[in-house]
Amino acid sequence: MSASETRRSGRGLSLLVFILALAQLAALLPTAAAAAPQDPERMEYLYVSKDPADHPEADYERHMRRKARTDSVFAVVTQGVVDYRKITIPSRIGDIELPLYVYEPLEKRGPRGHAALIMVHGGVHGNWTENYWPFVRQAVERGYVVVCPEYRGSTGYGRAFHEAIDYGGYEVDDAVSAVEYLESLPHVDPERIGIMGWSHGGFITVHALARFPGTFQCGAAIVPVTNLVFRLSYKGPGYQRLFATQKRIQGLPFEQREEYIARSPVYQVDRIQDPVLVHLATNDRDVNFVECEMLVHALRVKKPELAETKIYVDPPGGHSFSRRVDRETLQMELTPEMRDSWNRTWTFLEWNLRPYQETPEGG
Repeated sequence: MSASETRRSGRGLSLLVFILALAQLAALLPTAAAAAPQDPERMEYLYVSKDPADHPEADYERHMRRKARTDSVFAVVTQGVVDYRKITIPSRIGDIELPLYVYEPLEKRGPRGHAALIMVHGGVHGNWTENYWPFVRQAVERGYVVVCPEYRGSTGYGRAFHEAIDYGGYEVDDAVSAVEYLESLPHVDPERIGIMGWSHGGFITVHALARFPGTFQCGAAIVPVTNLVFRLSYKGPGYQRLFATQKRIQGLPFEQREEYIARSPVYQVDRIQDPVLVHLATNDRDVNFVECEMLVHALRVKKPELAETKIYVDPPGGHSFSRRVDRETLQMELTPEMRDSWNRTWTFLEWNLRPYQETPEGG
């Protein structure tokens, strides 16, 4: 046998030995299933449907009873204090009727004599409650006409309204629909309309400024939801199910990237053209500071001429630090941080909306 034939034979034998060794090693290793057994409970926990039929349900009857109680409380506390009524208005989308709370001064000024505020409630499937009353009262006392829209997905109006939820989508149009109603009031100045909200309401506020520039003279967003791409990953499957099953989303961020980007205020900052105020709390356990600080950073870099921002360090109440209210007495539970936040907010709104002005400029 030649030298080259000997080398080829040796390589063939070495390869055969290597293959046999691998086979023996594989026989000794546990199977993948044995090494990583499936955990049915974890699998069920992690599963997130994108079927609207799987959207989490609620106790609709209980919510409707609670809403009736809220409305009865407003009917009592507003007597002799403000001109109060609850009406319905059409959404500018044209597909739904929206409940609208209206609070006005008892004595109306002349034509275009009042500035107006749209106040937007928070919560995924939240609603306008009597706990907002102290702030509404202060606003009316300062000369504002205040309206509070119950956008689609709000609780207290039955299954169909609940399941129409469109977080960061049509709900923004719903809130902006209140502008047309305000413009129909002769004593409201259409050039002095602002919008403000807390948490999810702050989220809607920032979206309204970005999507409808020039519609509002300013907006105030307190502890606003900022980044849904980040938020859903941070909060986990239980929270994700509230979004992935919405009719106009149907999926998680990795499945509907463009949709979640469009519905996240932090990515819409470039479109803002009107003054905006944002207040945050470092100890926020709902809209975690690691999320909402993104918006403040973006505003400070991209819109320093329009944005007023302040970060409160560990204020009492955390996420609710600026709206602490005794549920029994409906009186504010003021802290130094809460007082400071509202002083800054009222000053910001007054500067941009001039609620003290009783006639139009040049009138």
